[in-house]
Amino acid sequence: MDRNQHQNAIVGVVASVLAFGALWIKKLKTRKEITSHPRVNRDYERENYINSILYSGDRHCIDMIRMRPVAFFNLCDILSRNNLLQSTKSVNIREQVVIFLYIIGHNVRFRVIGSRYYRSTETIHRYFRVVLRAVLKLYKLVIRLPDESTPSEIRNNPRFYPYFKDCIGALDGTHVRASVPLNIQGRFRSRKGGTTQNVLAAITFDLKFSYVLAGWEGSAHDSRILSDALSRPRGLKIPEGKYYLADAGYGIRNGYIIPYRGVRYHLKEFSAQGPENEKELFNLRHSSLRITIERVFGILKKRFRVLDAEPFWNFQTQVDIVLACCIIHNHIMGVDPSDLLNQELYEEPESDLIISTLTE
Repeated sequence: MDRNQHQNAIVGVVASVLAFGALWIKKLKTRKEITSHPRVNRDYERENYINSILYSGDRHCIDMIRMRPVAFFNLCDILSRNNLLQSTKSVNIREQVVIFLYIIGHNVRFRVIGSRYYRSTETIHRYFRVVLRAVLKLYKLVIRLPDESTPSEIRNNPRFYPYFKDCIGALDGTHVRASVPLNIQGRFRSRKGGTTQNVLAAITFDLKFSYVLAGWEGSAHDSRILSDALSRPRGLKIPEGKYYLADAGYGIRNGYIIPYRGVRYHLKEFSAQGPENEKELFNLRHSSLRITIERVFGILKKRFRVLDAEPFWNFQTQVDIVLACCIIHNHIMGVDPSDLLNQELYEEPESDLIISTLTE
């Protein structure tokens, strides 16, 4: 190749580059401008959202985290004071507890909470576990067996005293939906269909749990679960001469009683004229007193929707969550017994509680 040919080749390359550059500049000028959004200040948005939950009124706070601010701050204080929870560099105690309560209150998936709080799914999952373990350690502090004295709810009511003067509480079981591997679903299938865990609970007449045994298969008979609770070293203890009220599913044994067999039992089955003999009168008053435990179960499941929805954790976590919900219920009853849910004055809002948020 001679010198002229070499120069011509260089000129051709330069001309091609200039032509391509001109076309690219023209394309950039005619391209539609992409509108850019301002960068989200995640820390500010997160803190502002938590403040809106805690400081926008009692009802809004119950809507979101299932308790009033007074019970929430007291719970955070107990967990901190007992060194069960600690603030980290990125997540403080208040945010940890709010996230935990929101999840068990509404059965919300971790990824949804992560989007709302600008956190990764892994972060939400990790702190959910941290708070769950911390709450479980409060069991001995807030769930206690009753003493041997006659409860004031009986002592101060002539309908029940002195007939139930030795009664210290009520005993019953409830079924909570469970998700288990396919090979053991038969054991967890309840009489009504579906897989459940059978939870035995004893309550005092001030609407507090005094003992909870969770994790039994849904197909297990109530009397079998009760025998297990009574035989455990740290299980259900009944003082001598005292008893719990129970329904007919448990049979008659030392330490708890049921109504007379063969006699009408449920309140709705009594005639308009009332009980016709002393056995029916006993059953009527027994029903009126024992229905307290049904009320407690109703409050518990209304407060924590996770107990009435399809679980998405492993089974051991499902058992732990039942215990945690009972612990938090007792905490609220101790700190804020006039809570709207406890007084059965609360109605669920119709609108969805999950507020849409920007994602990046």
